[in-house]
Amino acid sequence: MPRKGFSNFDDYDDGFDDDDDAYDYDYDDDDDDDDDDEHEATEEKEVEIGQKGIWRCGICTYDNDESMQMCEMCGGIRQPVAAGGNQTVNSSSTVSMKQKEKQDSADQKFLKKGGDRSETSSQGRHANVGGIKSGKSLPKAKADTSNETTSSSKNMEASESLTGTMNRMSLTGGSESSRDVKIRSARSKSNHKPEEWMLLDKESDTLSQLNLAIVGHVDSGKSTLSGRLLHLLGRISQKQMHKFEKEAKLQGKGSFAYAWALDESAEERERGITMTVAVAYFNTKRHHVVLLDSPGHKDFVPNMIAGATQADAAILVVDASIGAFEAGFDNLKGQTREHARVLRGFGVEQVIVAVNKMDVVGYSKERFDLIKQHVGSFLQSCRFKESSLTWIPLSVMENQNLVSAPSESRLSSWYQGPCLLDAIDSVNSPDRDVSKPLLIPICDVVKSTSQGQVSACGKLEAGAVRPGSKIMVMPSGDQGTVRSLERDSQGCTIARAGDNVAIALQGIDAHQVMAGGVLCHPDYPVSVATHLELMVLVLEGATPILLGSQLEFHVHHAKEAATVVKLVAMLDPKTGEPTKKSPRCLTAKQSAMIEVSLQYPVCVETFSESRALGRVFLRSSGRTVAMGKVTRIIQDS
Repeated sequence: MPRKGFSNFDDYDDGFDDDDDAYDYDYDDDDDDDDDDEHEATEEKEVEIGQKGIWRCGICTYDNDESMQMCEMCGGIRQPVAAGGNQTVNSSSTVSMKQKEKQDSADQKFLKKGGDRSETSSQGRHANVGGIKSGKSLPKAKADTSNETTSSSKNMEASESLTGTMNRMSLTGGSESSRDVKIRSARSKSNHKPEEWMLLDKESDTLSQLNLAIVGHVDSGKSTLSGRLLHLLGRISQKQMHKFEKEAKLQGKGSFAYAWALDESAEERERGITMTVAVAYFNTKRHHVVLLDSPGHKDFVPNMIAGATQADAAILVVDASIGAFEAGFDNLKGQTREHARVLRGFGVEQVIVAVNKMDVVGYSKERFDLIKQHVGSFLQSCRFKESSLTWIPLSVMENQNLVSAPSESRLSSWYQGPCLLDAIDSVNSPDRDVSKPLLIPICDVVKSTSQGQVSACGKLEAGAVRPGSKIMVMPSGDQGTVRSLERDSQGCTIARAGDNVAIALQGIDAHQVMAGGVLCHPDYPVSVATHLELMVLVLEGATPILLGSQLEFHVHHAKEAATVVKLVAMLDPKTGEPTKKSPRCLTAKQSAMIEVSLQYPVCVETFSESRALGRVFLRSSGRTVAMGKVTRIIQDS
């Protein structure tokens, strides 16, 4: 099927000569035979085009498919078609069309002479998906989008104003082109009124949801603690446990049997470390706990961040062994400090500090007090309140102080506090934003190639969802419907804020659903941007941040390459007031306002609008160098 494409008006060749006589058609009866033959041939050709299921735009003369109601090139609305099927070009319409061509040619000549030219691309349609306007196209690995073209709507508006949408493409913002792709919300979120089914029914569920992350330095016993706790609570059967013990002994790793309950991949078991976030479930008297076993190795801190962003509270596991605690707490090589900073940066306030392997140090109270002093001072410097910290000495391998009071006299003689399970039960669940519009950062995507289905997994940060709900996928802007819903790996009819869900989608291209994206309410799309203003705190031991520094930008489950484009001001850490404008560099423990430019757009909101999408981390050379929040989304002209 013929398609017209042109790069600019200088190179445009419409098949006619520049002589004005080429457009001077005469339709009187006394025309010569050559003009009649030419007219009849042109008429027959255009009728043939109409019979092939093509209609010609009266504005740009572009040949469009019969199924299109708007011109694919300029967006002009198709004129009403008379009864009789496909639109054909009769002799009278041929006259008006040729007159229009003549006028268009004259306009183009005028543009050539005046030098005021608008550029168009022959590469295809406008790269303007779902109302997102960007001067950068999305990467092919992240989204399948059209190649970017610059708009030629300035010339088209002289003939007809463009209204409506074209194949779900919103032509907002006129012909402007901006690197910032912030979505213009159709409605203010303050006007959102939740439906009755969205609100919590206190009588329906007596247990509150608690997302609990387990973090700490590598080899501190996090996965072993998780597996042993699940086994003691009956979540792992004795038969399964016997299988894990047998397999671990065959590989000479008998002490890893409980860890293998969560470290299921062959590589994790071979290396003896957790590489991804493992999810498990158990109940206490007050809570339905979602356990997020996070990796502790420094190479997998980004995965640990993915677990921390979903957490309501955390267990920080510390190895009490001589030398092991010092290595894990070291500022350069240890991960205990970095994990604690990440937790606080994502808003986690309640932390249980589990001092593990107390049996190795003979349940020494002096060793426990020393660890409590060092770690406690650091956590308070991270702005954790003393009242929100709980200290639990325990031994996972000897089952001391996990689900019941310790039976070991060397421990019970000086510790009379709660066991780990009681400490978890005493944690308060945070308030849920059920009345706000739907918001789900996507942490994982499951695609079924055989059935052509796609499911998005993540924590429901705000709102509620059920099968049949309309939903929008960002940053693509595609809209679809919820086919089915799973909560904690079990089917359900309603999921509300705080739940970890897997949503099967229909009516959405699977390539547009990606980890780091966001599912949201169609009437309240999240912002998508590449230029942000941040308020950050440079962490201890971090390399200085300079103008032009290349960093890794982390927000919820998204990670992008970022460049520091402006150091706005240095801030007073206590008051937040600017103390020095345009500093040359930022060093450890300094607070500042900076601007960053991202390589590709990410879904983001200001911290005041959404805490889940407004907390950010900056990393460099495998270390977290700064953490902070988004204060402003900058729109570049």
